[in-house]
Amino acid sequence: MWYDQKMVTPVTSEIGVIKTFRRFTGVRLIFLVFSVVIYFLEVGRATLSNWPFFALMLLDTGLLLVYLSVPRLEEVLKRAYLPVGIIWSTLLPIVELHFIFSMFSIDAPVRSIFLFAFQLVLVLFIPMIMIAWCYSKRSVILFSVITLFVDVGLFFFTYSTSAGIAFISPILGISFIRTVTFLLIGNMVANLVKVQREQNMRLAEAYDKLAAYASTQEKLAISRERNRMARELHDVLAHTMSGVAIELEGVRSVLRVDCDRAEELLSQSLSAIREGLNETRRALQSLRASPIEDLGLGLAIRNLIELNADRSSLETDLRIEGNLPDYPDEVQQCFYRVAQESLTNVIVHSKASKLEVNLWREGALLKLSIRDNGIGFDQDKEKLDDKYGLMGMRERAAIINGELSIVSQVGRGTEILLTYESDSQGDLND
Repeated sequence: MWYDQKMVTPVTSEIGVIKTFRRFTGVRLIFLVFSVVIYFLEVGRATLSNWPFFALMLLDTGLLLVYLSVPRLEEVLKRAYLPVGIIWSTLLPIVELHFIFSMFSIDAPVRSIFLFAFQLVLVLFIPMIMIAWCYSKRSVILFSVITLFVDVGLFFFTYSTSAGIAFISPILGISFIRTVTFLLIGNMVANLVKVQREQNMRLAEAYDKLAAYASTQEKLAISRERNRMARELHDVLAHTMSGVAIELEGVRSVLRVDCDRAEELLSQSLSAIREGLNETRRALQSLRASPIEDLGLGLAIRNLIELNADRSSLETDLRIEGNLPDYPDEVQQCFYRVAQESLTNVIVHSKASKLEVNLWREGALLKLSIRDNGIGFDQDKEKLDDKYGLMGMRERAAIINGELSIVSQVGRGTEILLTYESDSQGDLND
């Protein structure tokens, strides 16, 4: 077959196809009633013998409107539902109007005849739009050609009288004009629908990619958080348990020799266990909702530093700017987590006694600086990529397109600087 598969597989799933078809049919019914009234007013001698023909046209259109208004029929007929409606709204009106022309052409004035002829243009416009909307351009061409041949064939078959032949030329002219118009408008509608479907398809693909990206980022964030918690719990529990194990070994070795010494070691073990329990609780507490939502970025970092500094006897110098703009959530989370990880490294590894924390805005830049006076490390010898905490901070900075720099020297402490530049003022809500 020279036409494609879309001719028998309509896109009836698109929203509004049947609804639009039903509205067009309702307008057609109204116009048909108006045409019948005009005809009888101009003829002026309507007899009862004329009414059945016009009643048939009204009945046909009314039944089509009922057909398009019953959802159960669409469920039963499925793919055949729309083609049946299109064939119904195409062939029956052509046959009916030609039959009426042949019966009443002698009595009808020219104005009424042309009114019915133009009505056929409007009637066929309805299924043409449905075909252009739900099928392909080939289907539009096929529809236009078939309706033209059916129209022309019925004209020569029904008009045998001299009075009827007088109307053939102008009415056939209307048929050819109608066909050309249908081809132009149908192809235009088909092209527009094709473009719209391609745009919807690209939009759906973009949405799927965005959803997949968001899911990947969520999984990545969860994985990073789990890794961070694993490191924290390892630092807390492993160090605590190893220390307690050594002390308990000492208790066992001196238990029968020196009870006072055994009691002292046991007390140290209990103290280490309590400290480890407190650290474990602190680590688990960080799994809960971020305090940023309740306090804002500046106050959340301040509370984080003060709480942990008091517990670790750190002397702190906090310079945190107030009234910071409302940066995106991922930016605030990044700054908070970098501060949290940096503080953990200071407490666990640096052996520092002083800590300086600065958070400020400099034009479009947001900066966080954390500096300690701890033991530091040799950046040339240390493999920073093997440090899970530092790797996590770099990854978080990369996600927000920020910049993280780490400067450290042995015996002179460490400074971590995180910088984020907003793309535009639209990113900020002062």
